[in-house]
Amino acid sequence: MKPSKDAPSSKIRLRKHLNADALVRAVRREFEKIPDPRKGRPQISFADAAMSAFAMFSLKDPSLLAFEKRWSARDHNLHALYHIEKIPADSTMREILDEVSPYVFRPGFGEIFSRLQRGKALAQMTVLDGRYILALDGTGYFSSEKVFSDACLRKTSRTGKTTYSLQMMGAALVHPDHKAVIPFPPEVIRREDGDTKNDCERNAAGRCIENLRTDHPHIKLIVTEDALSPNAPHIETLKRFDCRFVLGVKPGDHAFLFEKADEAIAEGRAVEFWHAAEDNPETLHYFRFINDLPLNKSHPDLRVNLLEYWQVTPKGLVRFSWVTDILIRRENAVTLMRIGRARWRIENETFNTLKNQGYHLEHNYGLGRKHLSAVFVTLMMLAFCVDQSLQLCCPLFQAVWRKLQTKRDLWERIRAMFWDFRLESIRMLHEALLYGYKTLTPIIAYNSS
Repeated sequence: MKPSKDAPSSKIRLRKHLNADALVRAVRREFEKIPDPRKGRPQISFADAAMSAFAMFSLKDPSLLAFEKRWSARDHNLHALYHIEKIPADSTMREILDEVSPYVFRPGFGEIFSRLQRGKALAQMTVLDGRYILALDGTGYFSSEKVFSDACLRKTSRTGKTTYSLQMMGAALVHPDHKAVIPFPPEVIRREDGDTKNDCERNAAGRCIENLRTDHPHIKLIVTEDALSPNAPHIETLKRFDCRFVLGVKPGDHAFLFEKADEAIAEGRAVEFWHAAEDNPETLHYFRFINDLPLNKSHPDLRVNLLEYWQVTPKGLVRFSWVTDILIRRENAVTLMRIGRARWRIENETFNTLKNQGYHLEHNYGLGRKHLSAVFVTLMMLAFCVDQSLQLCCPLFQAVWRKLQTKRDLWERIRAMFWDFRLESIRMLHEALLYGYKTLTPIIAYNSS
């Protein structure tokens, strides 16, 4: 492959520790530190098995069989770009990865986060005195009425039909002004050995916060979640782990809170103001806030601050409301509103991307007997974390994405390049897509025997 004569002569300079090749090498090094659960000297190393699964999700292959068929003929590229020494068959990969807990892959996420921090790439993701917005939300990634494992959640309908499913609690740093999100390891919602009851989002959220604090004890966080989250036990968990919060709340779910808000309004304790949008005078923003209200009747000593927001446009009115432990003032009300509304980025920029833009989140790559499905969803999220890091701070990746316009086209072109050319680095692949390349007449390898 030769560069095109029409290609720009100047190359984009890359950051030493925050480019695609550097991040993939870092992931490989973290995998090499994980103890192999098998005894003896197996032919396929654990790091190769984990890295092969990571490469499958990085390349957006729809199944293990597709990965094996499509890339077995291009093992040089897997060696050069993903540092895989021996590529396992799909059954071998499943057997190896089924034996380990998904928690062993958490250091890979931590290494990427540390690089982003050291490189000042996350400074643009902060609000209110250097705090990060952490969005939490649950989503399903497997559902079937026929296929299941011991880990699957079970729901039986009135007609007696049982549905088996797997879910996860996702966690990601988000920002109102940036499409890129930085995900943390997912917390899988599943049945553990011996359990007779289903796990739930509330329990998973608590584990997620606790594990995140273990990995990152010092980062300042503002947690934002949907209207299922504002309950006393969960808020106490957030406080215990030093997390501020902006949580969605609905009048129908918190009648006592809104009754007390009405009393405060009647007493003149509410603050109200409005302004027109600078870019669209027809759009009006109305705010009302009240500090120091009881969350509910059962926990009158648990005090929260209530922020209500109405957006009025010629098409209609939209209303939102949140509770927070941050003292609300006129000066920060708009920022708190934007923090609350940024929660949707974990649905759109995270779950929607993973399900509909090439990552195949809802495809069953394998349930396994122990941990396989949880390991696969964790490695998929790790590949997504690398992609999002490049989207946030790698100018070469950003330029290629702008040129190809959509993520689907980008992944398709990357797979085509991976298949058709002998590559030496991810940088070479990205530069070929950006600057162009000469295509040569194929030399046909006739079988002379």
